[in-house]
Amino acid sequence: MEVLVSNFPETLVFPEEISAVVKLAAEKVGEIYGVFTGEVSVTLTDDAYIQTLNQQYRQMDRPTDVLSFALNEGIEPEIAGGPDINVLGDIVLSVERAKAQAAEYGHSLRREIAFLTVHGMLHLLGYDHIEEAERQKMEQEQKTVMEALGISRD
Repeated sequence: MEVLVSNFPETLVFPEEISAVVKLAAEKVGEIYGVFTGEVSVTLTDDAYIQTLNQQYRQMDRPTDVLSFALNEGIEPEIAGGPDINVLGDIVLSVERAKAQAAEYGHSLRREIAFLTVHGMLHLLGYDHIEEAERQKMEQEQKTVMEALGISRD
């Protein structure tokens, strides 16, 4: 599984540990769900940029912690002779929001970044939490992946 991590705006600087945790969590989801030839792009950003995206795509004028943009929601035409890579989509994660939530929930930034990455990845794989039954299923999947990562609410 290929995980491409970038910052936007590019002037934002985050500890290398954040990128490493994002990659670890995304790769673990790929491993557990059998997405070995998958590719995902993760953009680490701030509240201002994610608020702009949240307004544009969800009509919610406030920052959020993570947004997922799946590329496999519709039927895509097969490209003959193309690479055999399953491009899952894009995740945008507000490190600023993650820091605030980690403090609010009383656990580490590492744990919050991993959780938000797992949450975003599960959305890319088709999980949702609109209906109660879906929410419970997604929560169980998140718990399973976090346990497999060995990251608890420390």
